[in-house]
Amino acid sequence: MMEYHNSRPLRIIGPQSETLTRETMPPIGTTRWVASRKAQVVAAVESGLMTLDEVMDRYNLSLEEFYSWQHAMDRAGIKGLRVAWAQEDRASRRRLREMSQQRAHHLVAA
Repeated sequence: MMEYHNSRPLRIIGPQSETLTRETMPPIGTTRWVASRKAQVVAAVESGLMTLDEVMDRYNLSLEEFYSWQHAMDRAGIKGLRVAWAQEDRASRRRLREMSQQRAHHLVAA
């Protein structure tokens, strides 16, 4: 029986239906991270095209930064990776938290 070690895909279908290879990933040292590039990096790790360590080294990313991208993608897709969306999402969650605290306060006071 044959065993395959270190088998990784040579190409994947990216988040916008594009073909991604290691060569078509964002350039090494990318510093301007638009939502589509973040999505490509997340897809590359999740599909096995690249390892998490590889993308952290290649793009000088922290583990927290990568996981925040991954979490945003899981919550809202590519639009979740936009800075404006993240700001709106935080504000919305803050408003909901404040409203629930106010409701709880009114219930206790009643």
